[in-house]
Amino acid sequence: MLDAPASPNQHPTCMTTPARDRVEIVRATDSDAPEIAEIWLVSYAATYRWPRAHSDDEVRAWIREEIVPKRETWVAVDPDGKLAGFMALDGDEIDQLYLRPGRTGEGLGSRLVELAKERWPDGLSLYTFQANTGARRFYERHGFVVVDLNDGARNKEHQPEVRYAWRPVSTPG
Repeated sequence: MLDAPASPNQHPTCMTTPARDRVEIVRATDSDAPEIAEIWLVSYAATYRWPRAHSDDEVRAWIREEIVPKRETWVAVDPDGKLAGFMALDGDEIDQLYLRPGRTGEGLGSRLVELAKERWPDGLSLYTFQANTGARRFYERHGFVVVDLNDGARNKEHQPEVRYAWRPVSTPG
């Protein structure tokens, strides 16, 4: 099981190769909140063409005051200490999973999802926007299935969403 780094302000580095394995997944600390917020902001801007429901400062406050302290938040840390991405779990829901633009395709998102499955082996759920076809393909490759489509009336962006669920495959015993 992965644990938080020994020092709350310094992430340990991993000395293995290849590149994806040099990225360490650790629990986020309060000091990670500003970089997590920047990842969220740049990733959102790179993915979606509609206006955000909240200002940059509101997003930063939400990450600092809600996501990091109140969710089980994990970060992918490069050997140089820079964050490559993050995931926040709210119980058995993947509440947030964002990677820096340009960091997809390295297996980091897969490592985060596998960690979520380890943490919640009885099942997970999540929402993503229907327009995010890349995320939809990603989650479906990881065994998530569509359980609901909605028109976006329940979210502040008013964008249609898809709800996914993952349940472990039961083996006859």
